[in-house]
Amino acid sequence: MRFIVQKFGGTSLVSQDKRDIAVSRVIQAKQEGYAPVVVVSAIGRAGDPYATDTLLSFACSGNTELAPRESDLLMSCGEIISGVIMAATIQKTGCPAVFLTGSQAGIITDCEYNEARILRVEPEYIMKHASAGKIVVVAGFQGVTQQGEITTLGRGGSDTTAAALGVALDAAWVDIYTDVEGIMTADPRIVEDALPLENVTYNEICQLAHEGAKVIHPRAVEIVMQKGIPLRIKSTFSGGPGTLVTSQGEMQNGSIDITRDRTVTGITYISDITQIKIIADTITDKIDFQKKIFKSLALAGISVDFINVHPDVILFTVKNTDVSKAVQVLDNIGISPQVLPDCAKIATVGAAMTGVPGVMAKIVEALAREQITILQSADSYTTIWVLVKKEDMEKGIRALHREFRQQ
Repeated sequence: MRFIVQKFGGTSLVSQDKRDIAVSRVIQAKQEGYAPVVVVSAIGRAGDPYATDTLLSFACSGNTELAPRESDLLMSCGEIISGVIMAATIQKTGCPAVFLTGSQAGIITDCEYNEARILRVEPEYIMKHASAGKIVVVAGFQGVTQQGEITTLGRGGSDTTAAALGVALDAAWVDIYTDVEGIMTADPRIVEDALPLENVTYNEICQLAHEGAKVIHPRAVEIVMQKGIPLRIKSTFSGGPGTLVTSQGEMQNGSIDITRDRTVTGITYISDITQIKIIADTITDKIDFQKKIFKSLALAGISVDFINVHPDVILFTVKNTDVSKAVQVLDNIGISPQVLPDCAKIATVGAAMTGVPGVMAKIVEALAREQITILQSADSYTTIWVLVKKEDMEKGIRALHREFRQQ
């Protein structure tokens, strides 16, 4: 059997006509000779009756607080409802189908409620049903511990389910169906002329996802990358080719060589962050000083990002929601930081920028033309980040998109 894993997000399943379109994609895959395994998210988004956030809001009304175990039991319900309805919709076409919970599908996780990690997949039950000619529908976002406790995989968990099943079944493809055409060169709500990307590398899409692009969860990409399973991100409704995610080597050996096509793949961003600056020019034991800062923040459960450590100054960012707590932690160890609220991190991502001179120069020039001040910068082999004021974020994204689309 040649398996194909097809994951459908909640917006693809929110109404009967949309579910019918999703089912047509499944039937098409079966007609092409694949054995489809369908992974579903909960139906709709916050406010829709069976969306995960809606269920949580209902359960927590009146200031009720759920324990993590009970929270996972509740959150798993949305995908079960969605999966049962999806299987019934497939059966209506005359094709046999069966629905499996994450537990029944063999998704074995650790014991971290709300943020469980998949330890292994035992796909024998899936393969048994597929061998009998049935289309298997699996609840995304959920699994089971070795002790039989239901767990959920955190935000983007249905993507992770699809990726893990794709690897366990040695699938020909993992298709992630959404309500957009694929990965875009920038957020189309900010950049009107943003374009869909035909191909990206695993590393590029991981970086785009980590830096704010919300089409797929980075953990899912990391899973399929380990076995080289091709990933396609497609629109449920248009039937277009979408974006192919694969290795850079495969892309270069195929019809498109990205190293000649583009230096930069896309521009993305994370907003609502605050820059914290600590002056250390009068500190004698700078190593101990630096260690005390980051250890104290870590013990307080505060995640820091965009870290620049120099002998006389330390810079990093935290979420706006963590600022008060971070300042209090630092004050408790005798440090008075400078705080710059409402910043945004813009990421310029491209696997082909490694070793290419002048990329940072173009970023600086493009932002300077818009009179945008760079507060911090950092780079890796696929990404250059700049920190700007949030009020300059959209203007900066558009400026960088114009600069690198002209390549």
